[in-house]
Formats: sequence, C-alpha cells, structure tokens
Amino acid sequence: MFTGKSILVTGGTGSFGKSFVETVLRNCPGIKRLVVYSRDELKQFEMAQQFSDAEFQAIRYFLGDIRDKDRLKRALEGIDTVVHAAALKQVPACEYNPFEAVKTNILGAQNVIEASIEMGVKRVVALSTDKAAAPINLYGATKLCSDKLFVAANNFRGSRDLSFAVVRYGNVLGSRGSVIPHFLKMKPHGVIPITDERMTRFSITLEHGVNMVVFALQNMWGGEIFIPKIPSYRITDVAEAIAPECRKDIIGVRPGEKLHEEMITNTDSYNTLEFDNYFVMLPVNINWNLNEYIKHFGGRKCQEGFSYSSGTNTEWLTVEELRELIRQHVDPLFIFDGPAE
Repeated sequence: MFTGKSILVTGGTGSFGKSFVETVLRNCPGIKRLVVYSRDELKQFEMAQQFSDAEFQAIRYFLGDIRDKDRLKRALEGIDTVVHAAALKQVPACEYNPFEAVKTNILGAQNVIEASIEMGVKRVVALSTDKAAAPINLYGATKLCSDKLFVAANNFRGSRDLSFAVVRYGNVLGSRGSVIPHFLKMKPHGVIPITDERMTRFSITLEHGVNMVVFALQNMWGGEIFIPKIPSYRITDVAEAIAPECRKDIIGVRPGEKLHEEMITNTDSYNTLEFDNYFVMLPVNINWNLNEYIKHFGGRKCQEGFSYSSGTNTEWLTVEELRELIRQHVDPLFIFDGPAE
C-alpha cells in the first residue's frame, strides 16, 4: 500500500517510530519518501547511523515540534500519510508540568489535524493509550482529548479525500520507563519494588503495535479507534519472571495509577464492534454506512456493559512466556538464573 507514497511519522525517533520506520524500509522498497519528524537532533543523528539516506534513499530527517504548525506544514509538503506518535508520555512529568502536556498532546494534535487538512494529506492515524479510557491522570486525559480531536476531524474535512483514525493499545513491552527495564535494573540490588500485588497491565510488542497501525491505514473508513486484542500480565508474575530470588517490597499505588487498565469502558461498549483479533470503537457521528461497514468487515456489536480491562482479560502471559518475551524484545542476553521452580 505504500508503493509510490510519502509518509511522515511524528515522534519518529521514539520506540514506536523507529520500529515503524524499520518495518516500512525493510518491507516497502517502493516507498517514495519516509520523513522522520522529531525535535531531538541527537536522536535523529543516532537514528541516521542505523538508517542512512545512502542505504535507504527514501528516508528524510526533519527537525521540528508538533507545537509549531508552520514547521509541520513545511514538513507535510507532498505527504500522503501521517502516523502521529509524538507525545509527552511520562505520567509524573505530565502531572508536574501539566500545561506542557496540554500543549504537546492536545494543541499539538490539533496542529497535526489542521496541517494535514491544509497540505492535502490522505490518511492520518494517531497513537493512543489504554490510559485514555476513563483517565485518572493528566496524561490519560490529554490523550483522550487527542483521540476525540482526531475522531471529530472527519466531520470538518469537507470534500477532501482524507480520513483520520486512532489506534489504542496498552503498555509496550520493554519500552523506556516501563516496568520490565526497571525490574531488570533493580535485580542486582536484591529488592524489587511492587506497587500492589493485585496490579495488572495489558502488554503488546512493538512489532504488534506497528502491524496494527499498518492495518488501520489499510482498513480505516474514518473516525474509528482500533484496539487490538492483547494479553495481560500480573505485576507479580513479571517480578517472578525476572528475579524470583529478590525480596518484593510493596510500595503502594502511585498517584495517577490504576490497579487495572481499561481500553474499552462499559459506556464505550454501546459504540464498539468486536472482530476476531481486534475491536473498533465507532465515532459518535458516523459519516459512512454502518451496515455496509459490518457487511464488509464482518464485525459484531459488543454486548451492553462489556468492558475490556487488563484485570478481566481472557488471555494472560505466563511467567515463562514473559521470560521468553524479555529475551526476544528487551534483552537478548537475559538468562533466568533464579532457583528451580
């Protein structure tokens, strides 16, 4: 689908951005241009060592901030597709610097929308988070607002051949600041801090997240929030997988954290379709025929009162599965050296 196309990735030097760029460059030799748009020149320099324009002629590195609409418009010249991954994501940092989060995650999102409309972009997919469902912290609240902006953008695109959609998923396995790298770092100290023994989280690999975004770009009609079906893990199982020999200190749930994350709330269920491997949350104002959509894709409406929560999930990662995922996606040298089970 990307042959002859030009793509721009906001936040292109982040974990998702790098994985998406690698996937496209390795699998889509016919792509015309792939623009990495981010504000960190050092990360762009480091990324260019891995994906150089000498080896990949389609790659471009464009310094800029999504808060700067004029710069965005310049970067979007000739772009067909936008993947919006730029955001302030650290919960404590957003709580301490609330308006900075608003400026990037909300005002920046609106800049992406308006610049895409003005510059003739055809498809836009924005990344969301499980924390946007019934948010209790500022990060989740700004991402919920961002989701609403991208969904509603389909209402004022006019007659343009342009669609906006969202992909929402849970914690990326081994991403910066997440629990697995933290536990690996704490293991040599002999103590693993656990917020609450009941805590659960959704888990997705970068590869799965990238594939879901590509799927959304291929299948979006405009206004959908795509939610992949992914497994959950128990925080205690993560500790057992990494360091069963360590002491477990219960430190309590931190401000802005939930015991269990949701991606679809009870209220959302009235507007949600279920498919074999994913859900689609429908826009409130649909500008296409829902019956034709269901006939084309084969979805079925969720039961009233359904919710998709990490605590009531039907798929769970075992301790051994977690260890194998750590070896595959976080630390290839990870060796379980704890006591026999």
